[in-house]
Amino acid sequence: MAGRAYSCQCGRPVFFRNSQCLACGTPLGYDPRLAQLLSLTPVSASEDALDDTSNLWRAWPISDAPETAKGLEVASYQRCLNLTTPAACNWLVPRTDTFGRTTGLCRACQLNHKIPDLNDPEHSDNGRLWGLVELAKRRLVSALMVLGLPVASKLTEDPEHGLMFDFLRSDSEGGHVMTGHDTGLITISLVEADDATREAARQAMHEPYRTLLGHFRHEVGHYYWDRLVWGTDWMNGFHTLFGDETIDYAEALQRHYDNGPAADWQQHYVSAYASTHPWEDWAECWAHYLHMRDTVDTASSFGLSAKKMQLEFTPFTLDALYQPKHPKAKRFLAFLNDWTRLTTLLNEMSRSMGQTDFYPFVLPREVVAKLHFIHLLVTAAGESSLREKNATAGRVKSITPAPGKALS
Repeated sequence: MAGRAYSCQCGRPVFFRNSQCLACGTPLGYDPRLAQLLSLTPVSASEDALDDTSNLWRAWPISDAPETAKGLEVASYQRCLNLTTPAACNWLVPRTDTFGRTTGLCRACQLNHKIPDLNDPEHSDNGRLWGLVELAKRRLVSALMVLGLPVASKLTEDPEHGLMFDFLRSDSEGGHVMTGHDTGLITISLVEADDATREAARQAMHEPYRTLLGHFRHEVGHYYWDRLVWGTDWMNGFHTLFGDETIDYAEALQRHYDNGPAADWQQHYVSAYASTHPWEDWAECWAHYLHMRDTVDTASSFGLSAKKMQLEFTPFTLDALYQPKHPKAKRFLAFLNDWTRLTTLLNEMSRSMGQTDFYPFVLPREVVAKLHFIHLLVTAAGESSLREKNATAGRVKSITPAPGKALS
């Protein structure tokens, strides 16, 4: 992933959600193709051929853009139309994005299908909650794009395989909204953005962890199972690690809620809910993989490392991985052990503040193998996406997929 540490043109630190530097007032915008938060300056009429330049901006020079982003800079941007709504979206719309330029919506906001009624007199907090939901969604989408995973709008780009979101609230007349996924549509219950409501649900369901971003990462895991696993050669590995997904899902879910998880679930699953059904095991492991990737990358970008600190730590070894002889197995193992060190440190930091553990989970060996499987799939999907982009750009004449990597 790209780093999460950003700086304004004035040299002061700025953060992923910022639309303006608090130190110097410079406007800021996030370009998801570059995975960079950019300092912006208005485009004057003399710099652009368009008659109306009132909503056009260009970036200050990027000195530390990722190598993969070189050459992607555009002359000008629009700022997302949702900047001035409760969503407070700070993402940019490149002039090359025809649909975005027409609608004024960025790549993340183009995924929205339904949003809450911002004028509902019975729920005056809809705007505030929607803003929190959108911030979590932008964090998710930015990470997915950096990983090279397909993030196409089901509404405007790929009606068959694309992705879209509904953000809904249960009404007083009996319409109950459930967070979930259905063939590319992810529904998030708006009240999950309310801290008190979410904490009450966490305690009622005996969960050690429940966050808005965690919901997004879990549900998008179901989407990518449909998109990247089902009907491909990856199914063999999925069955080996996660089990038979044809087990009746409704019955498995009801059994879990009636009887609870098996007594030994900690030895086989990352969470109690993961033991419900192979689909939920997959989605939980997928969510944890995204937790790990984004957190380790954020720590690294800020120079935080636990490697030299004195910690009680037993590292995982290669034999715990799904494919211990894979050419890049040692690289994943190093990443995994870095994560374990980091969370040990951060758990102690949380305890020193009287807070619950930063990461209240233990990774058994079976889960480590599942995480490695997901890592291999995500890596292959990202490589496939890059080849497709190169081919579309005319830099590659033909592509022969590697065995087991037919992911689209």
